[in-house]
Amino acid sequence: MITELNQWIDVCAEHELLADRGVCALVGSEAVAVFRVSPNGALYAVSNTDPFTGASVMSRGIVGSVGDTVKITSPMLKHSFDLHTGKSLDDTSVCLHTFMVRMVGGRIEVALAESP
Repeated sequence: MITELNQWIDVCAEHELLADRGVCALVGSEAVAVFRVSPNGALYAVSNTDPFTGASVMSRGIVGSVGDTVKITSPMLKHSFDLHTGKSLDDTSVCLHTFMVRMVGGRIEVALAESP
């Protein structure tokens, strides 16, 4: 739920975020990986830090799906995460932080606070 307490950070123009590719943006003090997923252009934002390795690489991950679950696979050890919830598909005790993301006037914005 979006509240007035959230501050939105401008990340990039819509055309700068290619479908099924990620970009990394500094949102407050956290590096956030932002994705636009085909075919419908759904937007997702998760922590850029791979929780298994500590490397800042999630924006370079491989976008895909398992059934109805849209996922990102880390380029490091190939662990996959649900882009909607941030939960690991390989180890349910691990998850990525997720962030609210929106498009306003052709610009992609990410909420400063993590999703609840």
